[in-house]
Amino acid sequence: MKAFSRSLPLLLRKPETSVLLVGVALVIIFQIMTPAFFTDANMQTVSQFFAPWTLIACGEIMLLISGEVDLSSGQIYALTPFVIHYAILAGLPVTLGVIVALLLVSLLGFCIGFITVRLGVPSFITTLGAMLLFNGLTLTISNGFPIDTPAAMVGNVLGGWGYSEILWAFGIAMVMHVVLRHTRWGLHTVAVGGNPTGSAEAGIHIRRVKIGNFMLCSTLAGFAGILNAFHVTSIDPNAGGANVMFLAIASAVIGGTSLMGGSGTILGGLIGAAVLGILQDGFTLLGVNAFTFDIITGAAILVTMISNVQFAAWRRRSRS
Repeated sequence: MKAFSRSLPLLLRKPETSVLLVGVALVIIFQIMTPAFFTDANMQTVSQFFAPWTLIACGEIMLLISGEVDLSSGQIYALTPFVIHYAILAGLPVTLGVIVALLLVSLLGFCIGFITVRLGVPSFITTLGAMLLFNGLTLTISNGFPIDTPAAMVGNVLGGWGYSEILWAFGIAMVMHVVLRHTRWGLHTVAVGGNPTGSAEAGIHIRRVKIGNFMLCSTLAGFAGILNAFHVTSIDPNAGGANVMFLAIASAVIGGTSLMGGSGTILGGLIGAAVLGILQDGFTLLGVNAFTFDIITGAAILVTMISNVQFAAWRRRSRS
């Protein structure tokens, strides 16, 4: 009991704690209101809701911490599976098609980062233009119609099971947590976003860090699109888009990542994505009218953010 009382203040100082408490409260509320919430089928549905947001949020968190943002990640999500399709039509095996698709979207991330960092265009403008460009490209090469995902062993590994997407998302989130907290790249990312002038004086390659995080964000968004395509066995040109991107950024911010740069947490983004997924699924089970769904979700996001800000203020006061 004494050990718990000593560890509780330390736990409450963690930026992920407030959103975790909100998530636990939502699970309890929805389970009371609809007993179908904790069934296996519904748990699979919840995981499929927020797995893509989690993967994209991991990349967006790294970018936000370094002081940038990528609005095109949702369109990268939709475009990448079509690259696999056309790679297969060109004669490549499915596995190699997946690799080629990820390399291509990584190159697109490099181009976005180069325009932003080397040419001095704000990332909001660069990625807004890229978002429209990639959306138009996806609709053009697909003629606006979905196609079937190719059957292959790699598809079974990536999305053949009900929980495949969330397992991949959780595993990558754990890796990214280690990268952010315990590697030089993560340290440099935080330094670049928090103090660009000091980072440059310390010899950190600011441009390299930012471009690398743009590439990482595009690659993770593309991988999320591949997982979803293999899981639903269909490649939809209208999948992803701005909605997925905004939910990923909302997951990051709800989880404690600052829009001003310099601070953030991968685990918080994972929990934030889970909270949004629980909200969507819980409201669906309760039969909430689709016209009011966004109102309730937006209000819930605001309440979560207010709670997060209040906990942050409490943590600052407790340190002082």
